[in-house]
Amino acid sequence: MKEVMIYFLLFIVYSILGWIVETSATSIYHKKLVDRVFLIGPCLPIYGTGAIAIIILLKKYHNDFLVLFIMSIVLCSIIEYLTSYLMEKIFKARWWDYTNIPFNINGRICLPFSIAFGFMGSLIIVINTHIYSLINNIPPQLLTIIFIIILIIFITDIIVSFNIINKIKLSANNLRKDYSEEITEKVKNTLENNSLLIKRLLHAFPNIKILQKKK
Repeated sequence: MKEVMIYFLLFIVYSILGWIVETSATSIYHKKLVDRVFLIGPCLPIYGTGAIAIIILLKKYHNDFLVLFIMSIVLCSIIEYLTSYLMEKIFKARWWDYTNIPFNINGRICLPFSIAFGFMGSLIIVINTHIYSLINNIPPQLLTIIFIIILIIFITDIIVSFNIINKIKLSANNLRKDYSEEITEKVKNTLENNSLLIKRLLHAFPNIKILQKKK
């Protein structure tokens, strides 16, 4: 059970670090603060998932940087592609689109970002030993309390955030349009008046594309 708690906290740590990296890079690119996350809290689960996958599956390559780098690219690209696909199918929305970036696959992943993930994956193997050690040295009772509190906060965040995202899905379903920029703009305009949390979500993903099947 202790190992489960440690890995969950590692997942949270890397999700927060991912949020810092993503938000910083996006804010620098757009020259303004952009909170690049669909959860309410400063947490990007896709980064946490990728980090845990790398730690579990690729730690045996820690002495071979080239193999670790390449495998990190492959693993993170698969996770990003599947995440994009599943989120689009579930919520009828494209949350990111790399169509205009060279060497992309269906706009879901692209070579420049995959290479960046490769470097980050290699870095994770280096720093994880220290982060794991810090968490592992927390007294058992305190570790359990921290685990329970963060787990409750995380689950609550997911429930509330998914409810917000589902409103986007429902709003899109109420508009009988084909795939177009027009439906995206109409949905955005509709949602802008509904909730501060929804406004925050739309601010985080200004280029979100709401998809609607043809009738």
